[in-house]
Amino acid sequence: MPNLFGLRDLTAEQLTYLIGQSRSMLEVLQRPVPVVPALRGRRIGLMFFEPSTRTRMSFELAVKNLGADSLNFSAGGSSLSKGETLLDTAMTVSALGAHCIVVRDSHSGMPEFLSRHLDLPIINAGDGTNEHPTQALLDLVVMGEEWDDAFAGKTLSIVGDISRSRVARSNLWAARTLGMTVRLVAPRTFVDPGLEDCFGVPVFTDLEQGIRDADAVMALRVQKERRQAGGPYIPETLDYFLRYGLTRKKLDDLAPNAVLLHPGPVNRAVELAPDLLYNPDRSRIQRQVTAGVAVRMAVLYWALGASDE
Repeated sequence: MPNLFGLRDLTAEQLTYLIGQSRSMLEVLQRPVPVVPALRGRRIGLMFFEPSTRTRMSFELAVKNLGADSLNFSAGGSSLSKGETLLDTAMTVSALGAHCIVVRDSHSGMPEFLSRHLDLPIINAGDGTNEHPTQALLDLVVMGEEWDDAFAGKTLSIVGDISRSRVARSNLWAARTLGMTVRLVAPRTFVDPGLEDCFGVPVFTDLEQGIRDADAVMALRVQKERRQAGGPYIPETLDYFLRYGLTRKKLDDLAPNAVLLHPGPVNRAVELAPDLLYNPDRSRIQRQVTAGVAVRMAVLYWALGASDE
């Protein structure tokens, strides 16, 4: 069954296929009516147990653009408040006729857990601090547009809250598979011990060294909501911005040709200077949002057997 739990076990050929399918879906999005009936008659269960804007809305658009119907679930106001478990909810969505479930949850491994109880494809829309595969795929699509999909030998610097970032982990797995070099740039308290050994990547505590001459720089959100219960020390906002915040001058001086990425939402004047966010010369953040719809269309199309790949 074509589940998508993460990018850890995908081959370079599989990643290349999904990137190619996403490019085809981007072409669909350029049409006056960006709809194809590829999944007409199918129902997609969208189960989001965490707040989400970009991921949720892009999946909703992806479902509509493929001609399918969605069964939308949000934790607020649901029977979870009455004691229903997440598995109970998923079983209910399945019984309502879902052909596929997209799930986002704060517990790492939840998509795999659901797959052991449900006989339908499960797509991971972000699980705990484990992986966020469709986000990393859209990052690859955007970077590939700049490099003609020649990923091998390119350098990606990931700056910020590494230890809490499922986006960073998915990008690390994918980048290694495609032959890219990855640098992690963060305060030591933002990097789990042993992470550099696990992935075979260097960790820089100095921003200048970490992003110099990189081909792409990805800033990560400082995830205060995931550090409230104990957790490592969070630097003061101004201190963090001065040491690790990205500005136009820093990028121009250290990585003049780099593509700037951010998975969103952005903490202004923490990870990025406000004038960088929508700067068309340097930022590809809005392009990431658009590519996210195409990637999710491609993943749904693949998961529901519309392709032989």
